[in-house]
Amino acid sequence: QVQLVQSGGGLVQAGGSLRLSCAASGRTFSAHAVGWFRQAPGKEREVVGAINWSDSRTYYGDSVNGRFTISIDNNKNMVYLHMNSLKPENTAVYYCAPRVEPYTTYVSRYDNWGQGTQVTVSS
Repeated sequence: QVQLVQSGGGLVQAGGSLRLSCAASGRTFSAHAVGWFRQAPGKEREVVGAINWSDSRTYYGDSVNGRFTISIDNNKNMVYLHMNSLKPENTAVYYCAPRVEPYTTYVSRYDNWGQGTQVTVSS
C-alpha cells in the first residue's frame, strides 16, 4: 500500500496562496489517481479535487474551481495542490488520498489517507 506523507499548509491571509504536497513512499503513484479533500471543524470531509496520474485528467469542486490547481511531478513522485485566492472558508485540514482506479468524487471510496495538514486563512 502506498504510504503518504503530506507537507505544506499553515497560516495565510485571505487572498494569499499556499501549496500542499503529497508524497508517496514505498510505491509510485503511477497506477493511481489522487484526490485532495478537506475537513473543517464540525463538517464532513469533502472533495476538493482529484487527478488521474495516467492522463492528468482533473476534477475540481465548484467552490475551488479556478483558484486551486492539482499537478503531478513524476520525477519526484509527488502530487501538489496549489491554492490561490484563499478565503477564510477554505480553513480546514487538507488530506490527500490515492486510488488504484480513476478518481472519483465519493469520499467513501478512498481508504488510504495522508496524515492531513492544517490550512488556516485569516480574514
